[in-house]
Amino acid sequence: MAPSASFNRGLALLVAVTAFMEFLDGTVIQTAAPAMARDFGVRATDINVAMTAYLLALAVCIPATGWLADRFGTRRVYLTAIVVFGAASALCAVSPDLFWLCVFRVLQGIGGAMMVPVGRLAVLRAVKPGDLLDAMAYLTWPALLAPVIAPVVGGVLADTVGWRWIFLINVPIGIATLIAALALVPRSEELRPVSLDWSGLVYLAVALGALVMAGELIGETRTDWVAVALALLVGAASGCLFWWRTTRARHPVLDFAALRIGTFRAGNAGGGVYRLMIGAVPFLVTLLFQAGFGWSAAQAGLIVIALFVGNIGIKPATTPLIKRFGFRTVIVGSNAIGAVILVLLAFVDPSTPIVVAIVLLVASGAFRSIGFSGYNTIQFVDVPPALTNGANTLASTMQQVAAGLGVAVAALLVRLGGLLAASVTHDGTWLGYRWAFIGAAALLLIPLFEALTLPRTAGAHATTA
Repeated sequence: MAPSASFNRGLALLVAVTAFMEFLDGTVIQTAAPAMARDFGVRATDINVAMTAYLLALAVCIPATGWLADRFGTRRVYLTAIVVFGAASALCAVSPDLFWLCVFRVLQGIGGAMMVPVGRLAVLRAVKPGDLLDAMAYLTWPALLAPVIAPVVGGVLADTVGWRWIFLINVPIGIATLIAALALVPRSEELRPVSLDWSGLVYLAVALGALVMAGELIGETRTDWVAVALALLVGAASGCLFWWRTTRARHPVLDFAALRIGTFRAGNAGGGVYRLMIGAVPFLVTLLFQAGFGWSAAQAGLIVIALFVGNIGIKPATTPLIKRFGFRTVIVGSNAIGAVILVLLAFVDPSTPIVVAIVLLVASGAFRSIGFSGYNTIQFVDVPPALTNGANTLASTMQQVAAGLGVAVAALLVRLGGLLAASVTHDGTWLGYRWAFIGAAALLLIPLFEALTLPRTAGAHATTA
């Protein structure tokens, strides 16, 4: 396709690179935890608090990005975000102890919270509907690639040059992206200096923070269920206060108007469950081979690369597939076939040839990529310019919550699967993972049924150009 004046490919690629940094840093320290713990003189499990601090900062700060973009402009906020993220990464690299690492991870999360949604907003404001599918193809791969390769990157850097380089590599990348952003991000835009609903932001921040914290607690090896219940209670109470405030605020921190648009609703309701499972599957696969089959961490991590092969291998075909068959067919197909593959993975056992497992993982990665591209694009195909900022902020918030809960849902499925397996057989702990995969497949029926309610022509004007 010839370049379009409304589609700045350089800008889309720039935003994709910065998004990749943000997604990667969410979990990249997981495999480096033992090395970090030795330097800090703490337990490896204590390093999880640094991941939680980063995810909490993201969840709490993303809702404010829409107001920041309106008040100061996407260019200024995006440039500031890159500087904050890069500087915080450098500070993380020189952290003297776990406390300061957590402090700098919060700062890094604040930069990431501004960087991704504001960068995407800059792309959305400069693209026409006919080019939206091509533009979103650039913005989709970071969320698919980063969770898969993060364990490998963290482990390799920790074992070779040292864990501090996990953060230091962001510095030259940040400088390069800052230079590119100065040239590529549009200068002229209309500012909308409205007041910020501070009380609504606080209520929402507490609700989202409590929800992410509950997810992190569930994902731990030994879950403190009292703490989980308390976090959920606090989150629910604060969420109710936020909703009450939203009905009264002149300029609420989140604008729910876009949810009246069917395609946006499908991209973020059913799409939220789909994104949640995207985060859960790599975790399930790694646990199956490591804890279930007794493989080493390196072996289990390497086989997950098959998901990455599927993600990237199918990428050139995702846009042609959507243009050929339409959003509804592609999204329905990706959910249905993805669920079937999860059921097939449930029947992988220690005697299954490794090539069979690899083929299933490659296929899973391919259909994950197709579905993710469909959802990421269809959510914006019918959003008018007046609602773009609010819709983008709402979508970013919902997607961050889904990403933060992915591992928690996977951990919960494994626990429930283990209990179910123990109640019917004593033939091996890996049977619990079989039930976990079946549970994950069942969850994909939620977005499947919602996608079936979409009109066959949904988003057609974005696929005919």
